[in-house]
Amino acid sequence: MEKISAEELNDKMVMDSEGSEIGVVHNIVVDAGTGMLTELVVKPATELDTSGFKKEDNYIFIPFEAVKAIRDVIVVDSEKIREHAQ
Repeated sequence: MEKISAEELNDKMVMDSEGSEIGVVHNIVVDAGTGMLTELVVKPATELDTSGFKKEDNYIFIPFEAVKAIRDVIVVDSEKIREHAQ
């Protein structure tokens, strides 16, 4: 697996697997015990309905397990996001 620094993820656009813009990465949550990435903290796009997301202040949280690809943008699995919201 290709390595990428957490710093490179900041300010990266997040889109779902259906091609909809979700927002921009603001921060990353890490499990201190395991060192595993657990969530992306995302500043949501203004047109995004955030009702199905875990929220805090002006940010939404996306489980890291939903990340499908990291390239010019971060692509997340729409189904995993919906499952996490339930």
